[in-house]
Amino acid sequence: MTQLQLLVLSNGHGEDIVATKILHSLLELENAPQIFVLPLAGEGHAYKKLDIPFIGSVQAMPSGGFLYMDSKQLVRDVKGGLIQLTLNQIKATKQWVKEQNALGKKSAVLAVGDIVPLLFGFISGANYAFVGTAKSEYYVRSEVGLLKRTNKGAYWENFSGSIYHPWERWLMTRRRCKAVFPRDSLTTEILQKMNVRAFDLGNPMMDGLEPSFPTYRSYSIDAEHKEIIRPLIVTLLPGSRAPEAYANWEKIMIGVSSLLETMYAPTTHTSKSLVLLGAIAGSLDCNILSTTLISQGWRRISLEELPLKFSDTNALTFKQKNAHLVLTQNAYNDCLHMGDMAIAMAGTATEQFIGLGKPAFIIPGEGPQFTPGFAEAQSRLLGDSIILVEQAANIGQQVQNFFAYPDKLHVIAKNGLRRMGSAGAAQRIAQCIIDKLS
Repeated sequence: MTQLQLLVLSNGHGEDIVATKILHSLLELENAPQIFVLPLAGEGHAYKKLDIPFIGSVQAMPSGGFLYMDSKQLVRDVKGGLIQLTLNQIKATKQWVKEQNALGKKSAVLAVGDIVPLLFGFISGANYAFVGTAKSEYYVRSEVGLLKRTNKGAYWENFSGSIYHPWERWLMTRRRCKAVFPRDSLTTEILQKMNVRAFDLGNPMMDGLEPSFPTYRSYSIDAEHKEIIRPLIVTLLPGSRAPEAYANWEKIMIGVSSLLETMYAPTTHTSKSLVLLGAIAGSLDCNILSTTLISQGWRRISLEELPLKFSDTNALTFKQKNAHLVLTQNAYNDCLHMGDMAIAMAGTATEQFIGLGKPAFIIPGEGPQFTPGFAEAQSRLLGDSIILVEQAANIGQQVQNFFAYPDKLHVIAKNGLRRMGSAGAAQRIAQCIIDKLS
């Protein structure tokens, strides 16, 4: 069998990460394709670790890939050379397919993201598959029916009966589009009814999140006692892009102060300790975050003083009252698994936390990513698992209200799995790509 030549197109940092998860699985297959990539937004840092050849020019845009949030961002990107870059990328894509054909090789395109890489797949002239990361029917409906919304733009999101517009579905139903992989079962179901070759194989965002410790729990009397006395663990997710993440961190810390005041108010009578796990991206400077902490009365302590075992020996640890705080850049998965809940101002990280069956309290920020509009849309996407808190100072009260109804946790656990899917999607998608494109 001739080896498949696969060109992967994606348009954003999160999309690049989803694509690399699928590529890892593709490269492990016996009949693995030869892979080439072209990131359409940003510089494709996620791909560089895989040592896969790029076929054209890449360039970081002023918007950082969030131009759909704000028309001003689009203007900045156009001034920054977006149109010329796009034309060059279209030319490079078509040229690559032409070269493969001239060599008698079988070529195909894997588009990851939204309509932009999907359109590139169509223009390429080759067979293509599409991983839809940007859209979900949950933005406009639940399993019960359409969401009640009053804003004017809501109608246009679903005017044709799907979150995917007719022109997007047209690209998905072309003969050369061999497979579409939506991000959840509800979206797959709607697209299948509209004659799209959609496969319900899960969301690769939930892959590769295994913690450094076993996650099983035994239900002995001893385990029950440990559960009662163990600290409440809150994961803090400020996002990964500077300088926005630093501004987000300041808001999150206002929320933390509010939580401390509520938990340790004289009327609360709690002896439960609190552990806060700051999951910090490697691109951020922990010294800046530490400065915020120290200015708010936190003091540095040693790792050994934490009331629990933590895997990252390089983590920075702090204490205030009966609360401990950890800043880690090496234990992201552990932070997700250990947290009972999250205070979050992030995109992908929040979705992954929810996918593990836990609640997240989100606070709208200034952007360019985590704006009030983004936060509101995220609360629709993730449903019952999200508690949208307009003001950071209200976090403490909202957490207290939430824990007054412990039965909600069962609903949230089921909701997270339904909306984000189970692990192993990348492997399932990789096999389907080979089956449909080879």
